[in-house]
Amino acid sequence: MNHVSSYHRNQMTTMKRTKAILALALGFPVGAMPLHAAVTQQNAKPQSAATRDDPTELAKKLSNPISSLISVPLQSNWDFGIGPNDATRYTLNVQPVIPVALSADLNLIVRTIMPVIDMESPAPGVPSASGLGDITQSFFFSPSKPTDSGWIRGVGPAFLYPSATDDMLGSGKVCAGPTAVFLKQQSGWTLGLLTNQLWSFAGDGDRSEVCATFIQPFVSYTTKTHTTFALNTESTYDWTQRQWTVPLNLTAAQLFKVGDLPLQLTVGGRYYADAPSGGPDWGMRAVLTFLFPK
Repeated sequence: MNHVSSYHRNQMTTMKRTKAILALALGFPVGAMPLHAAVTQQNAKPQSAATRDDPTELAKKLSNPISSLISVPLQSNWDFGIGPNDATRYTLNVQPVIPVALSADLNLIVRTIMPVIDMESPAPGVPSASGLGDITQSFFFSPSKPTDSGWIRGVGPAFLYPSATDDMLGSGKVCAGPTAVFLKQQSGWTLGLLTNQLWSFAGDGDRSEVCATFIQPFVSYTTKTHTTFALNTESTYDWTQRQWTVPLNLTAAQLFKVGDLPLQLTVGGRYYADAPSGGPDWGMRAVLTFLFPK
């Protein structure tokens, strides 16, 4: 009897070792997932990928500034009626959004805005200018799940780098400060607020200090055909000049595919409810967004 019991114990030990080796080979911690569960999860992957590529899910994520979706918007802006010369300014904002999973419960969303600007002379004696503007980069630490009441949130630091190739296109200052976003999505609606505060702390000593607050409340509605209508204000208060710039943006966006690549095309108009003296009166916007579902 003892010999038989010893034999069974040896067999069980061998089976456990074999399962452990298989678990390690599949990338699971020992004892964390049975082999049949691993097979089930592997078989479930195509369904997960299908969910990520679902147009409804993609349209919903595009309305969320801190969604776990890699995207590269190319945002073209035309502003008209600038200065005595009634000048036009064109700005192409290259805005990659890169999510990084820090853990199962926390994401880091890196949002970068790189402006390329072509500005006509706004007044006699003031030259035209073209080139790269100052780059803004925000880092949002965002819980992977909404609150029990459905709120999605993210907070972190924001930076402005003096990357402008012409003094007329940038501040010449290194700036930093906090940034935050809060939003809720329900029944096709997205309602939220994105904000940041930037202070200059280094850079060209001959340039004015920067102290600016950015406030962007936004609301959008996405239809069953994946068309999104949105309204927002991208308002900035310059504490140094004590001046608001308040553009109101109304846009419509459509999600579509070219082959297997999902894209979104956005068009819209902009009215300046407030602006510095000589600032623009109105503008237009067109955005082509490239999406790369994980």
